[in-house]
Amino acid sequence: MKIKLMVAALAMMMTATTMSAQDKKLFTLEDLNFGGNNYANLRPQNMWLTWWGEQLIQQDVEACYTINTKTGKKTLLFTLDDINKWAGSDDTKYVRHLMNATFPYPNKPIVKLGNRKAVILLDFKAKQVIWQDSIAGQQAYDWNATSRATAYVENHQLYVVDGAGKKHQLSTDGSREIVYGQSVHRNEFGIDKGTFWSPDGSKLAFYRMDQSMVTDYPQVDIFPRNASYEPDKYPMAGMTSHKVTVGVFDVKSGKTVYLQAGDPTDRYFTNISWAPDAQTVYMLELNRKQNDCRLVSYDANTGAKIAELYRETSEKYVEPQHPIEFLPWDASKFVMQSQKDGYNHLYLMDKSGKQLKQITSGKWVVMEVLGFNLTDKAVIIASNELSPLQRNLWAVNISTGKRTLLDNGKGVHRGELSATGALLFNKYQEPTVPNNIEVTSTHHPSPITLLKAADPWAAFEQPIYENGSIKAADGITDLYYRMVKPHDFDPNKKYPTVVYVYGGPHAHNVDASWHWASRSWETYMAQKGYICFIIDNRGSENRGRDFEQATWHQLGQIEMQDQMKGVEFLKQQSYVDTNRLGVHGWSFGGFMTISLMTNYPDVFKVGVAGGPVIDWKWYEVMYGERYMGTPQDNPEGYAKSSLISKAKNLKGKLQIITGYNDNTVVPQHCLSFLDACIKAGTQPDFFAYPGEEHNMRGHASVHLHERITQYFEDYLK
Repeated sequence: MKIKLMVAALAMMMTATTMSAQDKKLFTLEDLNFGGNNYANLRPQNMWLTWWGEQLIQQDVEACYTINTKTGKKTLLFTLDDINKWAGSDDTKYVRHLMNATFPYPNKPIVKLGNRKAVILLDFKAKQVIWQDSIAGQQAYDWNATSRATAYVENHQLYVVDGAGKKHQLSTDGSREIVYGQSVHRNEFGIDKGTFWSPDGSKLAFYRMDQSMVTDYPQVDIFPRNASYEPDKYPMAGMTSHKVTVGVFDVKSGKTVYLQAGDPTDRYFTNISWAPDAQTVYMLELNRKQNDCRLVSYDANTGAKIAELYRETSEKYVEPQHPIEFLPWDASKFVMQSQKDGYNHLYLMDKSGKQLKQITSGKWVVMEVLGFNLTDKAVIIASNELSPLQRNLWAVNISTGKRTLLDNGKGVHRGELSATGALLFNKYQEPTVPNNIEVTSTHHPSPITLLKAADPWAAFEQPIYENGSIKAADGITDLYYRMVKPHDFDPNKKYPTVVYVYGGPHAHNVDASWHWASRSWETYMAQKGYICFIIDNRGSENRGRDFEQATWHQLGQIEMQDQMKGVEFLKQQSYVDTNRLGVHGWSFGGFMTISLMTNYPDVFKVGVAGGPVIDWKWYEVMYGERYMGTPQDNPEGYAKSSLISKAKNLKGKLQIITGYNDNTVVPQHCLSFLDACIKAGTQPDFFAYPGEEHNMRGHASVHLHERITQYFEDYLK
């Protein structure tokens, strides 16, 4: 009888297990794609945090809370209803949520509300608004907490409104061709804005860009009854570029001076920073070849050049990405980032430009400077010292160079420091950890866990995510890959396999975050019975100068060699159907997709190339010339990398997709390739998204991924 009961119980367990597996949901693109209706519900749980001095604050839609950094206990600070009551809100003017509430004054009970287009300051102890700006809804909004002055652009002109509400007009000749106070040099060299307040908010440095000499690219808006001409200023490699100058406006005097940097023709001005006393402006200046970089100081009151503090040259290129940062406890010294020893590291310099010491060193990369611990006189950094796949947080003592690990030594960590740098909140992922959040001391790390997010995909059939490494085509360098397999993977079967590729600089695809940083579309494809394979070839980021610069003057060539080493690895796997190999990528990845399809036409059966570069002579000056030089100086490299001459080699099914109004990789690229295919008699497919730029937005993104998927379903599966 006991045996029968055990058998019955076993049968029930097996049935329950089978039913449980059968009950698992299948993903849709609405679940997985950021344009989908259910995407937000399937993201790992998160907390929105900020600092009020040394006090940790949780921001939520309906309320803000203080969090005890020793116990994790949460206490209500104020509610959204409180804020609207204290602010005297009505039905037309009210605060909608508290997700962007910040606390700009460490020792004052003041919350800043609004966004980049409007600001109010509210004293939540006194329960009243104490200050409000007077210029809601403008472009390039830049507010300074100390002076409460605001810089903004309206009708192409740059304005400053001081804390008392007095308005200053800084320009009169602003236009589509003369651009003030906005990002220049097409957002290269770490530039993402065009105004730079001094620490005390008394002076504003700003960009002025003259692009009147730059050729227009003829974009068209098709949506009006009569399609309208909406040109972009687009300086192509080897052609005339814009000219940038830097002004400094003194709020008190109302006067503007321009930095006396000399002729701006074919020069790049970037990484603007201020001395702590607001008397000196620092700027990194780069020649057009991008192989000669100089740190120069200027008198903020007269614009006169003071000194050239540092110079770095290269046979290939120097790429400044970070402004200098002065030590908060010693205004005579600053920290500079450079990869002059082969890896991005920190250097301590004095105001004369003398290098006092190298703060960090090793065959690893400083990925970010988070700030400073003022008490310990340490700099807090993120680096991949522990593994090229990881991002870990460290305190580095400026004097001794001693490094203290601030996290668990695994995964990918991102943090934010309190006002003095004594405390740090840390959000991190590991391959099997969706999102954990901790708060810790940066002196003696002792983390308190604030959140351990559950797996938001627990109810779904999930693929198998794997990670490993192979050797690059040089036989020496390690390359890291991710493989995504169907949840019911059977090693005795053969699977159609898609190589997803990006491959270009300033990006990577594989790291030790959740699911090895897998893109959601790979999960969708695995669910449909595909294997997805992704490898970071030489030329991608975070592996040091020589790893990235291996592709210089011959984009696509080294990258293809490394990607084909990945294909060799796939061919060694018995479960990969080598007769059904596909490839897909976007932007640089689109360039790589067509490169692989036309240089190895017998290997890849199907490809989908989105926003592809076809010939680098049609790409913009700053990025294109850094890696390729000019068509005039490097004709062999441009000819080798161009895909126009390769159109005749196309054998497999290739779909090319573009945003019809792409202003990054302009449509001239893919249209020229189509023309070459017509002349060669090859037959790619083509699809355009009207009104979309380089990346599809909103629900167009869902449509895009449906289209990509269906193409592989139709021709690869």
